[in-house]
Amino acid sequence: MKHFLLLIFFVLAAFPSGVAQSVMPLYEGPIPGEIPSENKEYVDRAVTFLVSKPDLTVYLPVNQAKARSAILICPGGGYGCVCNGYEGEKIALDMNQKGVVAFVLKYRLPSDRTCANKTIAPLQDAQRAMKIIRDNAEKWGVDPEKVGVIGFSAGGHLASTLGTHYSESLVPNQEETNLRPDFMMLVYPVISMSPQLTHGGSRDNLLGLNPTPELMDLYSNEKQVTEDTPPTFLIHATDDRVVPVENSIRFYEALKSKKIAVDMHLFSTGNHGFPLEPAKSNWLMYAFQWMKEQGLIDN
Repeated sequence: MKHFLLLIFFVLAAFPSGVAQSVMPLYEGPIPGEIPSENKEYVDRAVTFLVSKPDLTVYLPVNQAKARSAILICPGGGYGCVCNGYEGEKIALDMNQKGVVAFVLKYRLPSDRTCANKTIAPLQDAQRAMKIIRDNAEKWGVDPEKVGVIGFSAGGHLASTLGTHYSESLVPNQEETNLRPDFMMLVYPVISMSPQLTHGGSRDNLLGLNPTPELMDLYSNEKQVTEDTPPTFLIHATDDRVVPVENSIRFYEALKSKKIAVDMHLFSTGNHGFPLEPAKSNWLMYAFQWMKEQGLIDN
């Protein structure tokens, strides 16, 4: 009995919000643009490779009576893997602590083996996830006008693509569900596909080895900002040796030029991935302060 009680204590300590979670396939029927092939997906140390069957994991905070904000989480991985552990589950649990309903997206990785058009496959999955969240807002206690997206590294590119390419639905949407996120939070994001700024691996995986200038411009999201782009929170380290900080700076400048509300926090050191190490950064303090100012959380 003593050992059992200790086990319960450690479980509660690990999940202090009493999180309820469930995993669902992203598509009930055929996956848009799928090339039928063997599912070779595998997981290594909380990182998923060769994703061809996307899914959505729901993290629900408990004891919340009113309609809450929700956030779709796009982990990074250079469009070559999905880091759904430390850039997915961890962030979901942090968001639950603030009463935010969190959804971790395991999106398809661009592949000519599994996707008829690999360039649009991750965006299709992000749009589908946004549609699922809004269509089931009442079920999950979500305010459908407070549904945002957060993305890390290449997941930041996917998140910013969702926030700038929402006018055309790439998935079935007979209900005409709004696919525009209400806010974006981009953490050391890949924004641009231009050779001077981009992360080469992300661009090669998404667009191919020899993309046309037109395709690179289309997915350089600093060039896709309009007056209706969602309010945005940006964070980056200036010494990032993987994704140049200029990605965030150019996006900030584009948002500012269109008078979009934007906060940006730059750290002098930390390289890539630093915000996820609490000893090196208190980035979540800034993130939650911004969410409070936007009326997305109470405290």
